[in-house]
Amino acid sequence: MFELVKAGGWLMLPIIACSIIAMAIVIERLWMLRKSRVLPDNLLARVWQAHSKGKLNSNHIAIIRDGSPLGHILAAGLVNRQHSREIMKESIEDVGHHVVAELERYLNTLGTIASISPLLGLLGTVIGMIKVFAAITTAGVGDPTVLAGGISEALITTAAGLSVAIPSFMCHRYFSGRVDQLVRQMEEEALKMVEVMQGEREQAVE
Repeated sequence: MFELVKAGGWLMLPIIACSIIAMAIVIERLWMLRKSRVLPDNLLARVWQAHSKGKLNSNHIAIIRDGSPLGHILAAGLVNRQHSREIMKESIEDVGHHVVAELERYLNTLGTIASISPLLGLLGTVIGMIKVFAAITTAGVGDPTVLAGGISEALITTAAGLSVAIPSFMCHRYFSGRVDQLVRQMEEEALKMVEVMQGEREQAVE
């Protein structure tokens, strides 16, 4: 493996760095975007039970807020539950922007890696071909071993760049879709809470 990296030239270093960063982001996002962490089961039902029993004080709301991203959004509405529907929705939307930004953390970096990795590989290809033509100019085409170094560098960096870019792009698309799905579900839960608190619908306690 070391010989392969060495044959690819110095551009293999940033490509390897991109692969390490991408892997770290993927592992971190897989952990942070678990549904059980973002959308705890029956959280809204538990909030309604606490509200109906008169236990929904500031300490309880703080526990809800710190427990999950959905809890953070619901807590913003609960703090303003004595106000109108519009005030509750505005406070939820304000906090929601920050929660979505947290869910999307590092996804731009992952997308950037997916974009630049093949370009780094292409740059390695160009540099390798320049070495090939320089060798031809110096030694002619009679000795294939003179050309082998530049050709191998060109092919190795291209393959390495694509090997990093393809899974990075796939993971970026997956996580983007995952965030969109979680955001829609959080919006639905927040809207249910607003309607229940404003007496516009009944809450089925689970």
